[in-house]
Amino acid sequence: MISSSLPREDGCIVDHIYKYQGFWYMEGYLDGLLAFQKQFKANDTDILLASTPKSGTTWLIALAFAIINRQRYCFTTSEDNQKHPLLTKSPHELVPVLEDVYALVKDDHDQCQGTDLVTTASNPDGKDHFERRMFVTHLPYTALPESIKDVESSKCKIIYVCRDPKDNLISLWHFINRLRPNRNLEPISLEVLFERYCKGIVTYGPIWDHVLGYWKQSLERPEKVCFMKYEEMKREPKFHLRKLAEFMGHPFSMEEEKRGVVDDIVRLCSFDNLNELNKQGEVVRLLSFENMNKTRKNLLSINKNSWFRRGQVGDYANYLTPEMIECLDKITEEKLHGSGLQL
Repeated sequence: MISSSLPREDGCIVDHIYKYQGFWYMEGYLDGLLAFQKQFKANDTDILLASTPKSGTTWLIALAFAIINRQRYCFTTSEDNQKHPLLTKSPHELVPVLEDVYALVKDDHDQCQGTDLVTTASNPDGKDHFERRMFVTHLPYTALPESIKDVESSKCKIIYVCRDPKDNLISLWHFINRLRPNRNLEPISLEVLFERYCKGIVTYGPIWDHVLGYWKQSLERPEKVCFMKYEEMKREPKFHLRKLAEFMGHPFSMEEEKRGVVDDIVRLCSFDNLNELNKQGEVVRLLSFENMNKTRKNLLSINKNSWFRRGQVGDYANYLTPEMIECLDKITEEKLHGSGLQL
């Protein structure tokens, strides 16, 4: 296992996380990361939705899925034979997380296995949802395969969403404490997570390095990388929905505008609607492996409602002390200095 030679720290939902190429990962994803980097071949029409965890990922998945598939499904429950998948499934059941897929690859030299898993994952129920392939990742830009990053040959598109680190921290804290009972762990205190977060020692952290990687690419290659801020999306959802559709190559027509399709998608993908539709059921995601058998005991079952809490901008003020806020703001300012990015 690659992890045996890497720096490690205590994890929040696993025993340890490991530092690889400047970022922190759970052990179960490290071998999958290597397989992903070696095997994944991007198509020119692929769309990659990227973020750090708890930055608006689920909402972005829903919006992007609805944009691409708006010609195929109605937005109401009036026609059961055409019921929109987002009315019955979690966004995470419809668009695969690439780290999860490649963590199942047993041999990072087995090109066929990785390709087969990606094909299966991108069509989860055999109904060929996608007009084009779409994937999710929490990996930093530097960890993406060359087939995605290559300046000369890769035409696939990346959409990145980021969030105010203070709200990201609080959302992450609640999410972790919803998962810890599944591992027979007591809740982690906000003070402990705050210290780790500020040091960058959280899964896929440091967050500032993660955000800057995609931000810089969006400045250098705006036709390839679309950089979104959660707070701006919340403030003007229709504007940013149109921006997404345009970037993805699926702009809204005048006829669709008149029919209220933009309003329909905003309503379908609203936080309240997604939260209500995902109150029951679970989504099985990879966590870590104690052996290579990949049995169910090595999987983490995440309740659908764990992906949703409040989704409010500025909720951190209800949890962080003034000293914590000042400390986190100072770190953010120092880390982003000179980049032109403000969070």
